[in-house]
Amino acid sequence: MTRPLSASSVPTPNVGSHGINQTELFVVIFFFLVVSVLGFLAARWRKARDANHLEEWGLGGRSFGGWITWFLLGGDLYTAYTFVAVPAALTAGAFGFFAVPYTIIVWPLVFLFLPRLWSVSRKRGYVTPADFARGRYGSKSLGLGVAIVGVVATMPYIALQLVGIQACLDVIGIGGKGSSTFAKDLPLFIAFAVLAAFTYTSGLRAPAVIAFVKDFLIYLVIIVAVIYIPTRVVGGWHGIFHLASTTKGKTKPGFLSLNEANGKANAFPYATLALGSAMALFMYPHAQIGVLSTKNRNTVRKNLAGLSLYSLVLGFIALLGYMALAVGFNGTPTGHLGGNAQRAVPALFDAVFPSWFAGVAFAAVAIGALVPAAIMSIAAANLFTRNIFVDFIKPDATPKQQAQVSKTVSLLVKFGALIFVLGLDATSAINFQLLGGVLILQTFPAIVIGLFNRWFHRWALVAGLWSGVIYGIVVAWQQKKFAADGKTVLQQHFGNQIAKVPGTHLYSYIAITALVLNLVVAVALTLVFRALKVADGVDETQAGDYTADEGDADLPDLIEAEPALAEI
Repeated sequence: MTRPLSASSVPTPNVGSHGINQTELFVVIFFFLVVSVLGFLAARWRKARDANHLEEWGLGGRSFGGWITWFLLGGDLYTAYTFVAVPAALTAGAFGFFAVPYTIIVWPLVFLFLPRLWSVSRKRGYVTPADFARGRYGSKSLGLGVAIVGVVATMPYIALQLVGIQACLDVIGIGGKGSSTFAKDLPLFIAFAVLAAFTYTSGLRAPAVIAFVKDFLIYLVIIVAVIYIPTRVVGGWHGIFHLASTTKGKTKPGFLSLNEANGKANAFPYATLALGSAMALFMYPHAQIGVLSTKNRNTVRKNLAGLSLYSLVLGFIALLGYMALAVGFNGTPTGHLGGNAQRAVPALFDAVFPSWFAGVAFAAVAIGALVPAAIMSIAAANLFTRNIFVDFIKPDATPKQQAQVSKTVSLLVKFGALIFVLGLDATSAINFQLLGGVLILQTFPAIVIGLFNRWFHRWALVAGLWSGVIYGIVVAWQQKKFAADGKTVLQQHFGNQIAKVPGTHLYSYIAITALVLNLVVAVALTLVFRALKVADGVDETQAGDYTADEGDADLPDLIEAEPALAEI
């Protein structure tokens, strides 16, 4: 019978200082090879009759059915960030739990507008959200702004996936303490090369196929973790929460509440962080690409309703942070993890599970990085191709040329994300995603409001977008990250995404404050431009476009795929 664990009895994880755990490494390599092979074979999976077409390579021919869309969206949205950064945030207390309520908020929110986006995109042949913004407002400049913001916001999100892979490999024993820079970074280069290769050859079909394996492994690991780990900790769930909220036998005041020990209330920052993250999630081009790849409007609606079940899984994943704290993995500079809280859950798995199953868990994280990273790079490449290359460089580009440009740019995007993660502080991985949220939320007025109303002037939207983006970047750059003493600076820039709201005593998620500025500028300038009678551009959409569905007589033809693709 195994002895229950406590903070004092848990074994030390590898973290690179106790040699490589060969069993864990073998299991990870096995699954990595399996999904890599699947990624390459996906190019032959019910192959399209014209694979050299952007709608085929970048949107899967707009033919994915219910099950494919379910796993594709789930694999796209629940990433290595979910396994690594969310539990890591919980090591700092209840404030880090924001990721759970935000995914509960997001589903009814996006249910209102994403079916409309699918309909107008299917009717007008839009491949990207920037295509819609350009067509709705008759403004290539607005489309360009949405595209640039989308690409830049996606880069740190891809980087975050690579951080997840690195955290697991560090715990296995690769690239930890005492390792050279080359040894530490080599796994990321390998992951980048494989990801780049199968994305280039298979397009969106690759992550669609791999998502099945990814979700199965994640479900398996989470079910086992929430059942098995509490049986290994003294006092079960009660012991987990007790140990997580104490340090050296002393209770940490406010650890499981939104009030800090100094009496500071975090309710408003917490609420704005959850709301802003929910509003931003489906503004990301990689989230929208999964919707645009579906075969009909009803498939979108069913999946958005059903995907809310993932929030339950996310809640269990978040609790892994408390489990890690309970057994002593707190990410402090003097602790087992060398100051990197991103290693908390991998270290927990390494210490509690048998090596073979810990390897399965690490493989789930690694594959959970490959799926979204592939989708993100495709979405960013589509933005560049459609809204920069075609709109401003080569308007007469053929579908084959567009597909080739997207394939090439998808490689460059992943390379840029690799440079991003190697050049910045990986111990604050969650700030990568939150910074992207600050940027991408500024496209909300042009896309979401534009789906229902065209009141805003096109130039006012452009001005509002860039006002919000510039404000968000400047304020985020100014934020420092402090140690527990509140004085020692651990990170000079981009250390926090919560900042004081100008002219008030409140603190808020920077994305929300930037969005308010964005809307104020857009409203004010719209009134000015209307008064001056500045030309407002031509709306190429019609009212009926927003309710169009597959089967309508006036829909444009799709690139035909081999039979039965749309039936899955």
